[in-house]
Amino acid sequence: MSQLYASVRFIAVLLLAVALTSCTAGDSQFTAESPAGFFWGLWHGVISVISLVIHLFNDNVVVYEVDNSGGWYDFGFLLGVIMVWGGGCHASCKTKQERESDQEWDEIGDKVEKKVMRRLKAWAEEDESTGSDGEWEEISEKVEKKLKRKIREWAEKD
Repeated sequence: MSQLYASVRFIAVLLLAVALTSCTAGDSQFTAESPAGFFWGLWHGVISVISLVIHLFNDNVVVYEVDNSGGWYDFGFLLGVIMVWGGGCHASCKTKQERESDQEWDEIGDKVEKKVMRRLKAWAEEDESTGSDGEWEEISEKVEKKLKRKIREWAEKD
């Protein structure tokens, strides 16, 4: 059943791609007297990926309309490409679940850090051989910095 569904889906995508190519850039519809404008640029930007793939196999289909109105066509084309690809935002945007997971890991890291620091201080107070308070403060600062760095590195690996 899943193979049938996959086959039907593949055929539907293929038919959609063929239908979209009927409106691709580079056909004889546009001339110097009747150039492509903003909305055609927007459309050509939206289907640019499909046009590129088809252009690899068919030289009659191009990605960008040469006979265009200039800046407005370019703006529409760029806007269409951004609408499809998201303008680079997809790489840095996180889902709500990912943000919640990051927040949860931050909370866990803070709790672990506090617990370790409490245990280290308790251990140092129990052991009289650690020296004067000045030595402990220096050691405590170094250990605290190193623990924070290691916990941060550990949390960032996930």
